[in-house]
Amino acid sequence: MFTSSAKPSKQRKALFNAPLHLRKKLLNAPLSRELREKYGIKRLPVRKGDVVRIMRGDWKGHEGKVVRVDIKRVRIFIEGVQRKKADGTPVYYPIHPSNVMIVKLDLSDKWRRKIIERRKKALIEEKEVEETKAEKSEEAVESTEEKQ
Repeated sequence: MFTSSAKPSKQRKALFNAPLHLRKKLLNAPLSRELREKYGIKRLPVRKGDVVRIMRGDWKGHEGKVVRVDIKRVRIFIEGVQRKKADGTPVYYPIHPSNVMIVKLDLSDKWRRKIIERRKKALIEEKEVEETKAEKSEEAVESTEEKQ
């Protein structure tokens, strides 16, 4: 995504030095099965207001609304996922977006709705292209069989 090198150190460096507009892509999280069927897309960037379920780690199974998204650190903060500091004040525990699944989308933003429609349209067109390729290859096989 950021570099063509196979060296892990260069991969990490590219991630750490990535500009914020590319870091946004690192905030992708898979959609739940119901949302996947409804919208026809597999993943979307997590946004404030989405409801997510934590799938990995110590907080596995917790579900809550995204309170804050930290693009710089590539972490999200979820309602109810807090720990206490030494003085007793609660602080949100940072979670990586790859460890969560989006359960409910916040569609109050018209731009996000447009993104979903655009991605859905692109997937439908891609499937149609694959179907036409499959039909053409079947016709080619049939025509070669007829010639023999």
